[in-house]
Amino acid sequence: MPTTAPSPKLSAPSEQGGALLADATASDSALRRFLHGLPGVDPVGLEARAASLGTRSIKTTAKAYAIDLAISMIDLTTLEGADTPGKVRALAAKAVNPDPTDRTTPRTAAVCVYPDMAETAAAALAGSGVKVASVATAFPAGRAALDVKLADVRDAVAAGADEIDMVIDRGAFLSGRYLKVYEEILAVKAECGSARLKVIFETGELSTYDNIRRASWLGMLAGADFIKTSTGKVGTNATPANTLLMLEAVRDFREQTGVQIGVKPAGGIRTSKDAIKFLVLVNETAGEDWLDNHWFRFGASSLLNDLLMQRQKLSTGRYSGPDYVTVD
Repeated sequence: MPTTAPSPKLSAPSEQGGALLADATASDSALRRFLHGLPGVDPVGLEARAASLGTRSIKTTAKAYAIDLAISMIDLTTLEGADTPGKVRALAAKAVNPDPTDRTTPRTAAVCVYPDMAETAAAALAGSGVKVASVATAFPAGRAALDVKLADVRDAVAAGADEIDMVIDRGAFLSGRYLKVYEEILAVKAECGSARLKVIFETGELSTYDNIRRASWLGMLAGADFIKTSTGKVGTNATPANTLLMLEAVRDFREQTGVQIGVKPAGGIRTSKDAIKFLVLVNETAGEDWLDNHWFRFGASSLLNDLLMQRQKLSTGRYSGPDYVTVD
């Protein structure tokens, strides 16, 4: 199910953003023509393909490998109004050493927090190799003036964030003001410096698969390092179908430009079985190059505990149960 537009042909790889498809992003009307020129999504076909891949059986050594890989891809997340420095430090300790009874357990990819907790997370994770991810741009609604959003990003980066998770202006996108969304992503990217940028679409609010495809291309054209399904704060978050669609988009984008973009499903992925299904989607759709935490992440909080319990079961033959892992 190709996701590339029939025209214009993308240029050779150079810099992300403005140097790619300069003609398509020159004006609001040009960008609209390009995005609406993308092939329409067949919802029945997309969902059938996602469901079919979800039936793959992964056992024994392959399952053990998949569980360790999934652990290494988690952005261990706390995004609550009641977050405290103590809670963030505890989460950071768990990210570095998820299972104190087994030091072979992989570390998670990152700890994801609000900007005011980024400094605490950075201090707790110093030297560990675990990244600090911070949401920004008036997460989760994104309802703020651009200067406020950019200040949010600057504060997070100054506090030590290695990665920024921004939300797009869904109101602008849904009303067809694509250039506004594009320029906002460009501005946020510029404030990130060396921090990697994850662009959150909130797919549950985009209503259609066609909109998810358009948002994926819009985010990639504007310089996203990752495209991310959702905030985890609405009723519909990551699903196999919307993640499959985004994986197709990054695959086709690299095919045409040489630029590789990551994918992060977030919200609603709670079990090892679910995580492994998503890894199958990655392998069968984008390919092995994305089976690495530099290019694929899970936005999750409860997923890690189930992965740890399943890992212990494979190792010992016994199911320890939730009392044997920490409650985040």
